[in-house]
This record gives sequence, C-alpha cells and structure tokens, in this order.
Amino acid sequence: MSPLEIFAVLISLIGVGLTVIRNMWCWLFNFFAFVLYAYLFYEFKLYGETILQFFFMVVNFYGFYYWLKGKQQDHDIRIKPIAPKVAIFQMIIAAVGGLLFGLILKNFTDAAVPMLDSQLAAFSLLATYWTSRKHIATWILWVFVDIIYVGMFIYKDLFLTAVLYAAFVLIAAYGWYQWEKVKRNSF
Repeated sequence: MSPLEIFAVLISLIGVGLTVIRNMWCWLFNFFAFVLYAYLFYEFKLYGETILQFFFMVVNFYGFYYWLKGKQQDHDIRIKPIAPKVAIFQMIIAAVGGLLFGLILKNFTDAAVPMLDSQLAAFSLLATYWTSRKHIATWILWVFVDIIYVGMFIYKDLFLTAVLYAAFVLIAAYGWYQWEKVKRNSF
C-alpha cells in the first residue's frame, strides 16, 4: 500500500461520490483519479487498466461537456433511459473489443492477467460512456464490473484498491437507487 495508492483511492471516492449526486465537480476529481491510477496500474503491469485510464480521460471530457450542455439547457442533469436492444448491442461490442484487446496484451506484452484485464477495461469504458450519457444502466454494469475488479486487485496485491472497488460496488448500488428515485420524481 503506497502513498500513491492511498491518494488515488481518496480522490476516486470523492469523484464517484460526486457522480452519484450528479455534481459537475465529479469530472475534475475523476480526471485526477485516472491520472493517478494510470501510473499505479502501469507499475503493476495491468496494462489494460493503464490504457483504460487514458480512454477514461477522453470520455471524461466528453461527459463533462455533455453534462454541462444538458445543465445549461435543463438547469438540471437529467437521467436518460437506454433501450435494451441498444444496451445488449453495446455490451456485445464491448465483449468483442475486450477479447481483441486481450489477445494483443497476451501476445505482445508481459501483462499480468491480459484477458481479464482487457474485458474489465472494455466494460468499464462502456459503463463510463453510459455514465456520460446519463443512463441508469451504468450503475448496474458498474456493480458487476466492480465485483470482478475486487478479485483481480486482491490477486495483484492491490488490497487498498480492492477495498476501494468493494466500496464502489456499494456506491454503484446506491447510485442506481438515487438515479431511480430522481427518475421517478421527474416524470
């Protein structure tokens, strides 16, 4: 447990907590968390997670813009549904992308757990995209992804990060509850 991991965990908790309450500051804290974790994951040879942090940075700017645009139009950040067919299609794309990425990591790097790392990266990217689009389904996906992350981080001796992701499971469940409550009150 390094000071870097401790700081990254704290910044991540703040960022995700702000996302749950739909606060625009979430994007700034999440960006800093991505930078910190990119470095940490690189040190632990979790290259899929390292690369994912850079994708998160890009999607972070998109999410900030999308939320800001919506806030300017609606004076509130509105939650939007996703059609089940669209969700399933996007999940298939994520699984195939994760598989291809995993094969690259497995054959061309010394990645610690290439196939698991790549699938988690792909589905995390999808969940982040869903967050930027304000789909409630993001929280459901995060619950499942974060549960698997806990196991991977324990395996890699990143125990504090494993605890963080266990907390993320609870936060995602709470986020799901909160966004459902907001959605019900909006209609």
